[in-house]
Amino acid sequence: MDATPPAEGSATPATRRRMRLTTRIKAGLCDLSIQLALLTHQVGAHLDLRDADLECLDLVGRYGPIGPTALAKRAGMHPATLTGVLDRLERGGWVVRTPNPADRRSVHVTIVEEKEAEVAAMFSGLSTAMDDVCAEYEDADLLIIADFLVRTAQAGRSATDDLAANRQPSATSR
Repeated sequence: MDATPPAEGSATPATRRRMRLTTRIKAGLCDLSIQLALLTHQVGAHLDLRDADLECLDLVGRYGPIGPTALAKRAGMHPATLTGVLDRLERGGWVVRTPNPADRRSVHVTIVEEKEAEVAAMFSGLSTAMDDVCAEYEDADLLIIADFLVRTAQAGRSATDDLAANRQPSATSR
């Protein structure tokens, strides 16, 4: 199946409108991605954390307690790289590694609650602003937006997985 839309000049007015709306959504998502990356960078700077450290901390908060292998996969990191991240986070008092009760040979990573609250406080401005934005929509609209975001995140994960599975070593890494 060809997913390429017809040229805008040969498309019907409804098709052109749909293409413009889709383009607007994609541009909005791109802008959102940039703004969230900038915010995350600022939060990391305030907390003296690298961007990768903050991303892993968020993942541990969402999915923890979590094993390092599962965390590395979710973060898209090589396990050795993740070990360095976890070492920094543990030294900083952000996470603890505890024995896995189901398998004493492995560990679970857990976020320190007080530190989780510290990160949440740094994002409180965005949280409040998002509450204000959501207040302008009806519940039915919010259901559609939530579904759209979940499905968009799934599409992003799928695209990431596809790229990771098909990645070829670059000429500079050989």
